Amino acid sequence: MVTITIDGKQFEVDNQRTIIEAARDNGIEIPHFCWHPKLSVAGNCRICLVEVEKLPKLVIACSTRVADGMVVHTANPKVVNAREAVMEFLLINHPLDCPICDEAGECKLQDYAYNYSAGSSRFDETKIHKLKRVELGPRVLLDMERCIMCSRCIRFCDEIAGKPQLTFTERGDHVELTTFPGEVLDNPYSMNTIDICPVGALTSRDFRFKARVWEMSATETICPGCARGCNMYSWVRNNEILRQTPRYNAEVNEYWMCDYGRLNTFKHVNNKDRIKAPRARKEEEPVEVGWDQALAYVASELKTFKRFEIAAVGSAHATNEDNYVFRKFATEVLGTTHIDFLPQVKEGDEDDILLRADKTPNSYGAREVGIRPKEKGLSFDGIMKAINEGQIKALFVLEDNIAIDPVVARVLESLEFLVVNSSFENETTRLADVTLPSATYAEKNGTFTNFEGRVQRIRPSVTVLELDRSLDGFAMSRLDKFGSQSDRWAKGPKLDARPHWKIVAGVASLMGAKFRYNTAEDVFSEISSTVESFKGMSYQKIGNRGMMLRMRQEASSDLARMTSP
Repeated sequence: MVTITIDGKQFEVDNQRTIIEAARDNGIEIPHFCWHPKLSVAGNCRICLVEVEKLPKLVIACSTRVADGMVVHTANPKVVNAREAVMEFLLINHPLDCPICDEAGECKLQDYAYNYSAGSSRFDETKIHKLKRVELGPRVLLDMERCIMCSRCIRFCDEIAGKPQLTFTERGDHVELTTFPGEVLDNPYSMNTIDICPVGALTSRDFRFKARVWEMSATETICPGCARGCNMYSWVRNNEILRQTPRYNAEVNEYWMCDYGRLNTFKHVNNKDRIKAPRARKEEEPVEVGWDQALAYVASELKTFKRFEIAAVGSAHATNEDNYVFRKFATEVLGTTHIDFLPQVKEGDEDDILLRADKTPNSYGAREVGIRPKEKGLSFDGIMKAINEGQIKALFVLEDNIAIDPVVARVLESLEFLVVNSSFENETTRLADVTLPSATYAEKNGTFTNFEGRVQRIRPSVTVLELDRSLDGFAMSRLDKFGSQSDRWAKGPKLDARPHWKIVAGVASLMGAKFRYNTAEDVFSEISSTVESFKGMSYQKIGNRGMMLRMRQEASSDLARMTSP
């Protein structure tokens, strides 16, 4: 450790840190474009110039290591004048297109021009024009005029993604960012270059020109694309998710997120094919019914079967709260021991960065809260075999489209009664006697447990409209009027969907059980008091960074003791 002084304040810092890192660690922000905490130092932009006493000239804070007794000035007149000169230089050929730039509101150049520039330019010549809307790859567009040559995107591809696909060509003010000959920017993490680009040079082809950042709300949640559980923001305007971006968590995904998680895990939420209301099969055709009627029908039908004739299939896509209530219902109300879920592992689709072969967000949590065969109970394959042999006659499925496998679909056709909780029409719902519309991950509170045993919060970023179809005609007409008015601000289908735990608790109540939960947090409180590995947890303690399961915490402590000198 060494002692340094920054702007008149003394700090003890690690002697391996640079000035910009030491300042940042102590709440002092030094402006920067090319520096990034997870990338190598380039020293391209020079905006981080600071004065160090006893040195003959200003130094760049990003590459200058601290030394004992060092005295640093980050905002004296000499430094301010240097920053203004750097900003003037960077803005000489930069286009004045902030009004149409996707980066507006998130742009470092825009912010620094306001905070650190002189506010005027002496340059009155014609700006150099470069190519616009360059397709670097299938997901990223480049507006070359906006590029300030910070090289962040190049270093990311080289050092993090492990795919050297970008480079600079030409010299001076004719420098251009481009891909190597024969290459396209198509690595699985290419869209991280958009996030780390400090200006609007790199933009998302999917999100381009859809919304301004200040028009959207950003909800802290978890990506459901695989067992990693990347922390992310869900960006919403008019009740529609428009984009998803990574949220920093050093223990899970740092600053990054894969392209699949960004693009393929939210568009279904506002899909027009959402199941909008409960459906029951009447005379071989599914008919929309009210929630009271649907739940009563499910409860009355399940009562006609013996406990060993019923099986339950949970889901690794459902939350810990959903699966816990489902397990409790299956074992304590239905009395079945036949409970399991269908793993969804895509062998070979995994890397050393973020991607996991397990393409579900909560397989670990599903097992922990009890979605597994009980004593003498059957696994998923065993359940399918027992259905085929006529031993199991009723099945309750939570979320998963198990009938996507044609073999499973043929087996399910022999059931006497099939109940499915699902958000979307699929092969399994087409076989169901009752379909109960469920909320997606973006519409409910809850927790997922990632592959390492870290419990993390999901939060609703969009809302669903729950209609009570048992209301009289006057009340329904008022709701219809409200629905038509709400179309002015809310896009997507008006849904009569509920979280899984709420649906299952409703059926349980009609079968004589007392599941008294008002919120997902109520369910989690019961989990933390009854499931050993969740003991001591709460939503408040989990916070926005997550919390390791109890046994994982103990294992980490044991490992630390074993490896300590």
